[in-house]
Amino acid sequence: MSRRKKGQIVNGWVCLDKPYEMGSTEAVSKIRRLFDAQKAGHAGTLDPLASGILPIALGEATKTVPFMMEAEKVYRFTICWGVSTDSIDREGEIIARSDVRPSVEAVKAALPAFVGEIDQVPPAFSAIKVDGRRAYDLAREGETVELAARKVMIHEAAVTDAPDVDHVEITIRTGKGVYVRSLARDLAAALGAEGHVSALRRERVGPFSVDNAVTLDFLTEIVHRDAASEGLLPVATALDDIPDLAVTDQDAFSLRQGRPIVLIPRQVETLKARLKPGSRTVSAFQGQTLVALGQLRAGRFEPDRVFNLS
Repeated sequence: MSRRKKGQIVNGWVCLDKPYEMGSTEAVSKIRRLFDAQKAGHAGTLDPLASGILPIALGEATKTVPFMMEAEKVYRFTICWGVSTDSIDREGEIIARSDVRPSVEAVKAALPAFVGEIDQVPPAFSAIKVDGRRAYDLAREGETVELAARKVMIHEAAVTDAPDVDHVEITIRTGKGVYVRSLARDLAAALGAEGHVSALRRERVGPFSVDNAVTLDFLTEIVHRDAASEGLLPVATALDDIPDLAVTDQDAFSLRQGRPIVLIPRQVETLKARLKPGSRTVSAFQGQTLVALGQLRAGRFEPDRVFNLS
């Protein structure tokens, strides 16, 4: 006999507004306990020193997490001029000082060089593995960590505030893999200044944003009054940019058995027109219920992931 999984069957996304000083793993654990869910995961780590959007998947929603890895993100962060730290944030050890305070005009003039596809070296204090160990562990032990540059995409970057001569706030819209601390480091270097990230907030991850976010306090309150569903977004929320296919009850049954279904030419042409360049991924719905994710191939829909949703 198979062992019964601990917890309840809970399916959906929680768009958590993660508080400052809480790690992503801790946040997932808290949400899982609050909902007493059998399974949970998150889409995109958010450092403890950052606040903002952390999408957390429960139950069947964990099957859609990979589709969030490519999602665009929006960050709003503040650079404090005058001091550089080894971790490029306010908790690091000071490694350099300077009296240079770049003007807002100088920052605005420098930003375009960091927009588009750029080469970016991740910070030494990052979770990237070096010879099987996390870079931040090696850095904390005083070892010199040299990480290779990688291609990343920054779609937009703009100065959004400048409260005083010591600080400037910048908002960016990015692709995957961008390190805000590396951007702050490189921008300071380009301006002949020293600086570090003193505040960081993630405002959007794909379809998850401050507009549909909830706090831990709110979730705790609704769970205690048996209204937990008010804090959940549908499993399909993560698939907002993937073409959807309406299927019959019979086709839904076949897909749940892992069998492909044949499409009529009109369906194929409609789906092809909506696919992202280079993608064949389509979602299948029976009414409002997500049935499967799969590939459009030779006039057929072939399921890759099947969902157990009622």
